[in-house]
Amino acid sequence: IRVNQRLKESKEAGTPPLIVQDLVDLLQYHSTTYFDNEVSGIPQAHHRSGRPLKTLTQRLKGKEGRFRGSLSGKRVDFSSRTVISPDPNLDLSEVGVPEQVAMKLTIPEIVTEWNVERMRKLVINGPEKFPGVNYIVRPDGVKIRLDFVEDRSTIAETLENGYLIERHLADGDIVMFNRQPSLHQMSIMAHYVRVLPGKTFRLHPSVCPPYNADFDGDEMNLHVPQSEEARAEAILLMRVQDQLISPRYGGPIIGALRDFVTGAYLLTKDDTTLSVQEFSNYAMLGGYNGPLPKPATKTKEGPAYTGKQLFSLFLPKDFNYVLTSKWAKGTKGSPKDVVIKNGELISGVIDKTSIGAEEPESVLHRITKDYGNAVGKNFLNSILIMVKQFITHYGFSYGYGDLEVPEKERQQILTDIQGTYDVVSDLTDQYKKGTLKLTRGMKAEEALEAYIVNELGKARDKAGSTANDSLDNSNAGKIMATTGARGSSLNVGQMAGALGQQSRRGNRLHDGYNNRALPHYQEHDNNPDAHGFVKSNYREGLSALEFFFHAMGGREGLVDTAVRTQQSGYMQRRLINALEHIRLEYDGTVRDPHGHIVQFLYGEDGIDVAKSDHGEAFNASRLAESQTIVDSGKKATKDEIDTLAKKYTKTFNPRLTSLVIDALHASNLSKEGVEAVCKKGLSLYNNAQVEPGQAVGIITAQSIGEPGTQMTLRTFHFAGIKERNVTLGLPRLIELVDARKKPVTPTMDIYLDEESKKSREKAIEVARNVLQTKVSALISSSETDYSTEIKLVLSENRLRERGCSIAEVEAALGSNKKFKIETTGELLTLKLVEESDTATAIAIRNKVLNTTVKGVPDIERVTLVQKDDEWVIQTTGSNIAKVLEVKGIDKRNVRTNNVFEIAGTLGIEAARNALINELNHTLEDQGLEVDNRYIMLVSDLMCSRGYMQQIGRHGIAGTKDSVLARAAFEITVPTIAHAALGGEIEQLKGITENVIVGSNIPIGSGTVDLYMQVSKKK
Repeated sequence: IRVNQRLKESKEAGTPPLIVQDLVDLLQYHSTTYFDNEVSGIPQAHHRSGRPLKTLTQRLKGKEGRFRGSLSGKRVDFSSRTVISPDPNLDLSEVGVPEQVAMKLTIPEIVTEWNVERMRKLVINGPEKFPGVNYIVRPDGVKIRLDFVEDRSTIAETLENGYLIERHLADGDIVMFNRQPSLHQMSIMAHYVRVLPGKTFRLHPSVCPPYNADFDGDEMNLHVPQSEEARAEAILLMRVQDQLISPRYGGPIIGALRDFVTGAYLLTKDDTTLSVQEFSNYAMLGGYNGPLPKPATKTKEGPAYTGKQLFSLFLPKDFNYVLTSKWAKGTKGSPKDVVIKNGELISGVIDKTSIGAEEPESVLHRITKDYGNAVGKNFLNSILIMVKQFITHYGFSYGYGDLEVPEKERQQILTDIQGTYDVVSDLTDQYKKGTLKLTRGMKAEEALEAYIVNELGKARDKAGSTANDSLDNSNAGKIMATTGARGSSLNVGQMAGALGQQSRRGNRLHDGYNNRALPHYQEHDNNPDAHGFVKSNYREGLSALEFFFHAMGGREGLVDTAVRTQQSGYMQRRLINALEHIRLEYDGTVRDPHGHIVQFLYGEDGIDVAKSDHGEAFNASRLAESQTIVDSGKKATKDEIDTLAKKYTKTFNPRLTSLVIDALHASNLSKEGVEAVCKKGLSLYNNAQVEPGQAVGIITAQSIGEPGTQMTLRTFHFAGIKERNVTLGLPRLIELVDARKKPVTPTMDIYLDEESKKSREKAIEVARNVLQTKVSALISSSETDYSTEIKLVLSENRLRERGCSIAEVEAALGSNKKFKIETTGELLTLKLVEESDTATAIAIRNKVLNTTVKGVPDIERVTLVQKDDEWVIQTTGSNIAKVLEVKGIDKRNVRTNNVFEIAGTLGIEAARNALINELNHTLEDQGLEVDNRYIMLVSDLMCSRGYMQQIGRHGIAGTKDSVLARAAFEITVPTIAHAALGGEIEQLKGITENVIVGSNIPIGSGTVDLYMQVSKKK
């Protein structure tokens, strides 16, 4: 404004044009920086202090800006944060709150006739004494702060109905507990308050997995809901017991872990006995209040109970189940060892498979599924508190002495490792002499490396298993590893056997300066020690050099984790943004707020994974199995089964129907038994339906994003044989949701037709027609005089290898008008038509060398692989349209991992299916379980407009109908400017936009409005 005023004055005063122009430029500069102070090529405007001005654009954009910093995310009142520590004596659904915190956080309660006496006592306690009151709000809106009131009893007497009391947190209040990063819905759950002394939040150890918490100094946040509606919603939707089953794969995420698992094993193993007194105490601790059973065994002291009887007290009386415990698997015991009949544990030990966290199909899972969340939580609670008390009395410790390996086995380990070293030096000698057996697609040194890595890997496993086998079944480490409580046989092997090969980027530690890995070794030392093989174990300690190598391997792990967290965090943010507004409607369709249909039926069967049984609506074979235990009568006929199944399975999807029929045919159930199974199945099926208003989009994004954090970043090769590089893990996942035009490592699998697939010769013939052969691959040398001619010397071997003739080369080059070809034997001379300068001659030569003689463009390597007695061509590079034209391939069975290319060639449906397969493959490859329904939803959304859209700002997030939602994600300012230019109207139908304006969100309980008919009669 100031500059504008000066400009006006100067113009009127007739100042020289040069000065006027300067002022015009200055005005332009100031108005530019007023809007955006980060325009490239323009110096920033500064305050007097020298820090840059924060102008309009900077105020809006970025994580700290107006949109993401103050509108989409805000700070809140009535919250607190402190360190967490464990307390196994709490109920699963409780949180221990320090008194200090309870006195600061308040809950508004209205004074009524029923609570006035209690309120008066609290008011007299005041803000300093717990439990007390911090504020009183009179009906006329006057707020009294009790800190400064001398005589509180007078105020207490004046309390009347309608006063609002802000009282301290008390036992039994509902609060929300959260740990960041909040990667999935179980990162915020509702707990009941338990006020305790001390200064940390107390949490039951079994509730750690959903929060991904541990007690090494993690901090957590606690929020107190202030209105009755908020509290009701927290109790109905967010309590711990309703989050027992994870929506990612339909199995329990909360369960026994660490000592609880060990304790359950020690309690239920066959030789554990309890005196009547101990038994009664444990039963009481677990909250059992029925009649005591008869003691099953005797000891010197008199009648005694078995541990199995104690466990059975807490099982529902009509519960039947059979499974194999981890202990039986680990010690090669008999399968199906755990048998529960009518709520009695008859045989087997209880370990992670029965009551563990993240174990689908467990006893805990069954009880929660069949009897409801409350029963499941009470069962788990009783078992945990009882087992904790039992293991405390029984005693269990793991010490240095538990790692002692007998002398004989120690010598055995050293001999084995020395044997491997000999094999390695033998391999090295073969390599030097050139007699090493080669593997296809690998150079000699690569083959040597693969063999060595393989041998050393076997050496470590052997050392580990020797050490493991020398420990008996009562060894604490063995018990923990085998029951699934903590650790694995690999950990025990590394503590007692040998650490094994340390690697960097998936390879051994190779030579640095002067042909050696560290200056402490000889040059060209081929001993495995010199390349990071560690013979020592953790018990005896590492030597200085081994320690250094071990640290190198460890450092990489830390860096990897840090980078991975950042990448997967951004991917999840994009996923959430693309999917947040997608919800289930009352007609069973999945739509966005503007009514566009994404799926006609959620997940193709309308089942909610969180209510499902490991992904199916119910487990038919388990149902039939449980029924068999109590069933009697003669076996139903095939027709009877089919008639009954048809009657009850009308509404099921085809897959479930066939599972049910197969399970019934396989069982020996009577007609009544079959009907019972069908009825139970139908009711389970109806209960597992997804509810309208469910935020299926957000749950999908969380279920795919959260495992992303656990994926590996590195690209490893297939089991040591480097036939082709394939991108795996997180980078591949990101590549897929980004709908990249070209993957980093495109590959194809080409199946052959009937004629070619059996004979290797024909397969090689087809492969030659697929592999792109350029002129450069066929010549042994080329030269040019840089002005008139180019000479190419063809190599007979290479021509023969690729199945090409000289005539084909001539034909490929014949179309070029810039030169004439003269052939003498294997020498091709290309005479340039016009005499040209050096640059042109080189350009022509390069073009000639890159000319394709035969094969399909972009296919760089082919490998023949035998799968189920037929030859399959695997390629590096992908070009589906052209490959389909090659003779001898099965046109219906050609696969590529380039989804974009499939969309262009075979259409959008094919691309959707390919995307589902690729996503599934990538996640399974990492050993992560994500339900198929989520993968289908993401794929359907990406393809729903008829072309592939990426998840990020150039795809779904950028084409949303809401201005505010687009602005809140990325590229804030241009989005708003563009919308203003076009006069867009914000309809506030989605999630982000309603959060920004602070109104109710149209998802879940916000989908519905409450209407009430007011009677017209007075």
